[in-house]
Amino acid sequence: MTTAERRPLHRALLSVFDKTGIVDLARALADNGVEIVSTGSTGSTIREAGIPVTEVESVTDFPEMLDGRVKTLHPRIHGGILADQRLESHRDQLASHGIAPFDLVVVNLYPFAETVAAGGTFDEIIEKIDVGGPTMVRGAAKNFASVAVVVDPEGYPIAADAAGKGGFTLAERQELATIAFTRTAEYDEAISDWMLGQLGDEEAVEELLEAEHDGAAPTILDLSDEDAATMGITATLRYGENPHQRARLAVTDPDAPGIAGAEQLGGKAMSYNNYVDADAAVRAAYDHALPAVAVVKHNNPCGIAVAGEGEDIALAHARAHGTDPVSAYGGVIATNRTVTLAMAQQVKPVFTEVILAPGYEDDALEVLRTKKNLRILQIAGEYTRDIEMREIWGGMLIQDVDAIDADGDSPAGWTLAAGEPADEATLAELEFAWRSVRAVKSNAILLAKDGAAVGIGMGQVNRLDSCRLAVSRANSLGEHAEGGEAPERARGAVAASDAFFPFADGARILLDAGVRAIVQPGGSIRDEEVIEACRAAGVTMYLTGTRHFAH
Repeated sequence: MTTAERRPLHRALLSVFDKTGIVDLARALADNGVEIVSTGSTGSTIREAGIPVTEVESVTDFPEMLDGRVKTLHPRIHGGILADQRLESHRDQLASHGIAPFDLVVVNLYPFAETVAAGGTFDEIIEKIDVGGPTMVRGAAKNFASVAVVVDPEGYPIAADAAGKGGFTLAERQELATIAFTRTAEYDEAISDWMLGQLGDEEAVEELLEAEHDGAAPTILDLSDEDAATMGITATLRYGENPHQRARLAVTDPDAPGIAGAEQLGGKAMSYNNYVDADAAVRAAYDHALPAVAVVKHNNPCGIAVAGEGEDIALAHARAHGTDPVSAYGGVIATNRTVTLAMAQQVKPVFTEVILAPGYEDDALEVLRTKKNLRILQIAGEYTRDIEMREIWGGMLIQDVDAIDADGDSPAGWTLAAGEPADEATLAELEFAWRSVRAVKSNAILLAKDGAAVGIGMGQVNRLDSCRLAVSRANSLGEHAEGGEAPERARGAVAASDAFFPFADGARILLDAGVRAIVQPGGSIRDEEVIEACRAAGVTMYLTGTRHFAH
């Protein structure tokens, strides 16, 4: 099965604490012939809506027990979740035990952190440590080759849409699995933090933490909060890039605090990874003078788009989301304009980690605040970045920030190398693509159409693979885009490459896909071969003489 083929949904397991939206999802599943298996209160909610549902008890032939602590912990449930349906041996074992497989698992977890925050008693908090839920989530996520897992009501529209389309693709299931593992990791971390706090007073906890790092040379992470504050440390983060890493946040320039000093208007506390992605998203949005929206995932843009001056920023958001709606799930959104009510209403149905903007309309903020976990940040001042630093073993690398300010960044400084001069509209598309490709990790190829990226190839170890990826994502993700765009979005698009094409083969992939114009730095010893390929195809190519290569 390829990543684009859909695995049909025949049987779904629904077990949720938060019942928001579960009836609508169950109805969509049932309308598409999906059998629904559910636990007690979830099953009752679905049944009361007149939707057929099979109780877990009737599947396990065993009642809930221990005040609901044991409901789904049974081979007839977990065998159906964990069976790799690609393997004949697994299918045979299911058949021999009379177990039907699950194709979709929908679970949201007991509200542990919320119960702690609300001042729950010790026993109340203990009962909110979910066992069966994370077990089902992890099992389904591990088995994403066969099972899709959804862990948040904001993902229900995606599941309902997939049911109507004949199931999820492998790529979609893997994306959902990644979100699921992130959710269970955060859940376990919250429990660990709380349990640590039960061991004694703060001094005892600090001693335990110091013992974990005994023998290590003191660093800024070891300073007391009082001492750290004198060095600009404004927050101690829950953890770093991974849960075993400590992390803090420092404001290095109080006069221009940027994201580090942004005002948080709603949502959970920011994490280390949230800040990294937020920085990338804001920088990508502010690369454009026009109203722009960037959607970032794992420090790479999965969507960038602009709107015209005077147009609602919601238009740019819709275009940016349409670049790659699958990857946008769980992403970070940044815009260089005030968020309007229309944009907020578009953001609301999509699970989003962070949204950043210079301002929010009152109605927009009200809508966004209904998403209790969405981190809403307001950034002030003009976007400025002078230098950037990267630590290496034994030293530090320091360089000017790569900005869109070189002579070759303006179309006026480009050299026409092949084809006819681009008309005004095509030149504007090429300039958008060129400004956008700077935000993409190299090797970077970005396809654009109608003021939006439609396919992005990023982070590959050769430019040929980046070209293939950009075309593949443009054409395979078109079916998800708003408005039912034709699948072959690469045809008629323009392309930007962050550095030169070392051979003509990469350019030929773009030409064969129907790209109508290309902008790239040039400078390869084989430039003439690349240019000749464009001439032969009758495609316009401009050379900028400037590159935006990003490690």
